[in-house]
Formats: sequence, C-alpha cells, structure tokens
Amino acid sequence: MLQRIQTVYLFIAAGISAGLTFVFNLWTTNDNVLVFAKDDMLFLGLFLGSALLSLISIFSFKNRKSQFILGRLNIILNFILLGVFVYQSLNLSGEAKVSEKGIGILLPIFSIVFLVLANKAIKKDEDLVKSVDRLR
Repeated sequence: MLQRIQTVYLFIAAGISAGLTFVFNLWTTNDNVLVFAKDDMLFLGLFLGSALLSLISIFSFKNRKSQFILGRLNIILNFILLGVFVYQSLNLSGEAKVSEKGIGILLPIFSIVFLVLANKAIKKDEDLVKSVDRLR
C-alpha cells in the first residue's frame, strides 16, 4: 500500500539521492569551480542507483520481505558511496585538488537515516501481519 509511512521515507530518500545531488555541490576545487555529482560518472551512477533502488522498493509494497531486502541493499550502496567520498578526501594530499568540501558529501548520511526509518516501518508492518496470522 502506497499510503504507508515507509513510502514517504523511501520517497524522501529517493529525492535526496536523485534530486539534491544536482543542487548541492560535493566540493570546490582550488580554482573555485564547484564539482557536482553529475560531473563524475561514478558518483552520478551511485546516487542514481540509490534513487532507483528506493523507487523499486516503493512499488514492491506487496512483498514486504523483498522491500526490506532492497532497503538494506540501498543502505549498503549508500555506505559504499560514503566510503568513496571518505577515500577520495583522505587520499588527496593537502590542497591538491579539493579546496573546500560541500554539503553534497553528507547526502548519503541523510539518505541512510531515511532508509533505516523505512526499514523499521517495514519490519513493524511485517511483525503486525505475522501476529495477526498467529491468531487465526
């Protein structure tokens, strides 16, 4: 059912992954050039993959177990994206390429929070259905 709270959480996570990556920059170079996720195919692919997993999870509401698994895969994908950001920021020595980090690097953290909330709501629904089945 699309009116559940996990749908709202998943939609917010998809919006963060797909929409806000074009609004907030990832970092600023020494030449004061803003770098967005669309400038690097790896970051763009990971962000859009996360948004796609969220949207697929929204429309698989009839199968809560697969919805829960897709949510966990999406959390892992966002942790990978966060790890790539941390690796890139720590791998560069000093002011070699990145002058100032932007808020776009924190977007996977916000997405992870909403995905965890969605998974908790999915788990709560699954437990409710199991408890009703026990009573029959």
